[in-house]
Amino acid sequence: MSGLIPAHIGELLERLDAFIEAELQPLEAAGDNRRFFDHRREYARTDWEREGLPHADWEALLGQARALAREAGFLGFALPAEYGGGDASNLDMAVVREHLAAKGIGLHCDLQNEHSIVGNFPTTLAFRDFGSQQQRDAFIPGSIEGSIGVAFGLTEPEHGSDATWLETTAVAESREGVAGWRLNGTKMWTTGMHHATHVLVFARSDGKQGSARGITCFVVPNPSEGLRIEEWLWTFNMPTDHPRVAVDNVWVPDSAILGEPGLGLAVAQHFVHENRIRQAASSLGTARYCIAESVAYARERHTFGKPLAGNQAIQFRLAELHADYELVKALTFQVAGEMDQISKREVAERLSDKVAICNYRANKLACDAADAAIQVHGAMGYSRHKQFEHHYRHHRRYRITEGSDEIQLRKIAGHLFGFIGTR
Repeated sequence: MSGLIPAHIGELLERLDAFIEAELQPLEAAGDNRRFFDHRREYARTDWEREGLPHADWEALLGQARALAREAGFLGFALPAEYGGGDASNLDMAVVREHLAAKGIGLHCDLQNEHSIVGNFPTTLAFRDFGSQQQRDAFIPGSIEGSIGVAFGLTEPEHGSDATWLETTAVAESREGVAGWRLNGTKMWTTGMHHATHVLVFARSDGKQGSARGITCFVVPNPSEGLRIEEWLWTFNMPTDHPRVAVDNVWVPDSAILGEPGLGLAVAQHFVHENRIRQAASSLGTARYCIAESVAYARERHTFGKPLAGNQAIQFRLAELHADYELVKALTFQVAGEMDQISKREVAERLSDKVAICNYRANKLACDAADAAIQVHGAMGYSRHKQFEHHYRHHRRYRITEGSDEIQLRKIAGHLFGFIGTR
């Protein structure tokens, strides 16, 4: 492959494609597994009688796909070599994520629940970079092999993007001679709690509201006394694995602190730029899928005796989307490559605005491309017999999670006007 894309990634993509064709596509077609991907997908994936959680059969099928990917050496590609991974760079992962998403939904990549045969593993890296030796030994192997799952409890009912205003509190309290902390509060969108063995609870342990200092990250076992799921929050794209979680006088020892006391936001923000650039790449792949499907359909579909593609109203809308796709892809791959050349701290200071630009524009592009595909395909595009409504509903979520559109624009403006970062 030419340009910014490393040559070794071309070979990896070919192996991924061969693996998908040989292993995953037959699994998708086995029995009635197609129900998870055709027009029945939302109904089949959702256990409507169990609070709207993912159906056990659906999660078991995803588990099979991950097991095959792990055995083939793909799942851990992003992990450091010291953990048996492929030492993938940010550019490597951006190219892979765009490539997989451009294939549409399937066992290779189903973004509704962030499933991919090339995994992310942010928790593993958080324990590597912030954990004590005891925590590394306890959590890293299990997080890689899948026996340990760690949910993320930062957002609260009254606080989303304003993470420095947390109302969850941590008060020092010893029990039976062991120093520790009593946690109280409520967390929202604590994804994956139905399978999580632990949850990271971010709580104010010191300082004033609005201060970045004074927030501590605690590793809380699940279950724990006082930790309970209050409600599963149904969403635009079902099923849901996003609960509201009560933290009611939950006690943990000092050893449960991940990172430095009072500096928990560093843990929360540890993987933010990597996540945002990979999310942008996935959105680009979805946009490419929607544009390509629309172009193919417009060339085949005849209206009033002529191909639909002969109408400039069709041509121009898809041409504009294609132009945006090429522009945002070029910037996304460029920024991912630049991230690989400097430290994480320098990325935050020098590239945070560019990452925000990629994330903002790519996520919006995916929604625009899905909407255009629905329009081009007409009534069938609006139906669930096409994937476009599924893609729109998922990528609409990306414009809120991992930093909303407004947060991304504020980040861009902060760098542009010199309020934050370095130029």
